[in-house]
Amino acid sequence: MANKIDDLRAKSDDQLTADLADLKREQFNLRFQSATNQLERPARIKEVRRDIARIKTLQAERSAAEAK
Repeated sequence: MANKIDDLRAKSDDQLTADLADLKREQFNLRFQSATNQLERPARIKEVRRDIARIKTLQAERSAAEAK
């Protein structure tokens, strides 16, 4: 998990925003697949949700650091 956080910290704000958009799109598709019983890896929903939270937390940290 530390590797994921380190990888995210190395990215720019624009890259994080793009990753967040991709993850939200994937989350939507996974929810749709789940509703139609076509989901192959149910654990992927949890992974995507946590990755979204990691990115949002990092963005909040950066904006708080800018405010100081």
